[in-house]
Amino acid sequence: MGLNEEQKEFQKVAFDFAAQEMAPHMAEWDQKELFPVDAMRKAAQLGFGGVYVRTDVGGSGLSRLDTSVIFEALATGCTSTTAYISIHNMCVWMIDTFGNEEQRYKYCPPLCTMEKFASYCLTEPGSGSDAASLLTSAKQQGDHYILNGSKAFISGGGESDVYVVMCRTGGPGPKGISCIVVEKGTPGLSFGKKEKKVGWNSQPTRAVIFEDCAVPMANRIGDEGQGFIIAMKGLNGGRINVASCSLGAAHASVILTRDYLNVRKQFGEPLASNQYLQFKLADMATRLVASRLMIRSAAVALQEEREDAVALCSMAKLFATDECFAICNQALQMHGGYGYLKDYAVQQYVRDSRVHQILEGSNEVMRMLISRSLLQE
Repeated sequence: MGLNEEQKEFQKVAFDFAAQEMAPHMAEWDQKELFPVDAMRKAAQLGFGGVYVRTDVGGSGLSRLDTSVIFEALATGCTSTTAYISIHNMCVWMIDTFGNEEQRYKYCPPLCTMEKFASYCLTEPGSGSDAASLLTSAKQQGDHYILNGSKAFISGGGESDVYVVMCRTGGPGPKGISCIVVEKGTPGLSFGKKEKKVGWNSQPTRAVIFEDCAVPMANRIGDEGQGFIIAMKGLNGGRINVASCSLGAAHASVILTRDYLNVRKQFGEPLASNQYLQFKLADMATRLVASRLMIRSAAVALQEEREDAVALCSMAKLFATDECFAICNQALQMHGGYGYLKDYAVQQYVRDSRVHQILEGSNEVMRMLISRSLLQE
């Protein structure tokens, strides 16, 4: 609804790719914890490696609304893999937007083709929601920064080739933070054990550790002290992206539930004839569409750089990730005992969408950002 012909076309491309290249492998990627490099590179051939990155460095140059449409469609095929692709896109956008021309042309082309993969490094063991208190240091020594510290819960950690790292080059607080690109293989860069997670199993999660890690000053993105601003601007889009992945999980769960109600019989008739379940399905579909409209409205505000964009992105992330998880969970309930079996995809959508209420700023932090915006008016 509400899409122009071009948007409908790349939405169809994304849905087809999800159905043919992702959904048939989703359960295997989850159960064997496989990082589907080949599938993601196929997605990049369709322009999904740098969706909202400028075209001169290999990006697709699409809008935030276009991006949301694509990530929702891809997430119906595998929410976990799409969520990683969305994080990768955020990293490429940060380099494209805040990097100089040399950095843009060095890093963005291989990232847009997903020949190389990127990870976003902000969270630390002692600073999650309070990101401005991060401790990873970057001290200047000649023409290099020497990094020391560690990052936690890093998607793609150990597998990615490029790490967009927020670190402290100055004093305490947000103004002391800078953004530095660290490449895999740099001496002093290492990784923790692969975390065992409830969901998001098609992407590895590890700590990223810096021990006297020397990185050229030429790898700094933007000015010294600009890192926190870069991180937050990246997260505004990241919140739209992860909420769009929740949409995809809920979208798929509604379809699975509709189909299940039509074939499953109890008390001599299909479950679809039960009015209570009909009403539940109607509620699920309504909440899905409400979430979608909220996300798309926020995406347009972000694209237009409106003053209310931060609040709308926070509202969309809060509302949609809560509602879409509830939709997936209700879908599992309506599948009965079968919904709890790993032979049925609905349980994976539940597991993969649950973390969206925590990351890219927890939903409690979203409430804080929204209330701060309201109280400042």
